[in-house]
Amino acid sequence: LIQLEEPVRVRGDVSSQFLTALLMALPLTRSTKPIQITVVGELISKPYIDITLNLLQHFGVAVKNDAWQTFTIPPLAPGMISPYVSPGDYWVEGDASSASYFLAAGALGGGPLTLRGVGRDSIQGDMAFAKALSMMGANITQGNDWIEVRGIDHPDGQLQGIDLDCTAIPDAAMTLAVLGLFASGKTRLTGIASWKVKETDRILAMQTELRKFGALVESGDDFIVVQAPTEWQSPVAGVDTYDDHRMAMCFSLAAFGPLPVLINDPDCVGKTFPNYFSEFLALIGQSPTLEQ
Repeated sequence: LIQLEEPVRVRGDVSSQFLTALLMALPLTRSTKPIQITVVGELISKPYIDITLNLLQHFGVAVKNDAWQTFTIPPLAPGMISPYVSPGDYWVEGDASSASYFLAAGALGGGPLTLRGVGRDSIQGDMAFAKALSMMGANITQGNDWIEVRGIDHPDGQLQGIDLDCTAIPDAAMTLAVLGLFASGKTRLTGIASWKVKETDRILAMQTELRKFGALVESGDDFIVVQAPTEWQSPVAGVDTYDDHRMAMCFSLAAFGPLPVLINDPDCVGKTFPNYFSEFLALIGQSPTLEQ
């Protein structure tokens, strides 16, 4: 048994992943006293913490959340060997972050495209991407565990730029940035400071690669603004992916543009979605050149 006499302090303004790790690991100390976690700074990506708290609840650990600043893990109950209790059967949702690329494809390609395994009842914050896509003009309907996209429901048949705080959906926000290549007007995304501490500096990487297509791009420590190219260009040396799976998956959507697209190091998607490109190509019926 491990007894923690003082609260555990963790920064919340860089990534929610540190807090998630503590929430999952600290119950295993089997402490006979409550354990308190104190968040230092403003907690970002709160929906991801919601997922963690939801799952902990299902497995018998009811964590008290006090205004996103203090989290209290209950002590091990007398007679219990482990704080975790199997719920028996548990249905695992599809991955909403990965779903964003296919939802975007359903808008750009005209659809209809139906995804099953995520929908209205999803516990994942990245499902807010569907609302953002709808704001851009996509025709979207949802059921409890499915979502369908039927092209673009806007009079001019084109996606529309949006101004959106993406603090809650930093991963799916990358897909919105690439959709800016196809949107009328500016797409301004804020609340993305966490992009700078991911697999690569995603703000700089996104700006660099979008400009290869002729897009007008501005960026800062916490925002990016994308305006579609007046004349579409095809990156001669290809789109660099920076060993970042999400860069590769996001820029696959450029295949809906008027020119061929070369994606460098596509195997980097192996981190989360090894067969992404085979699934994507089967869906859209196109074959962008993949550079190994």
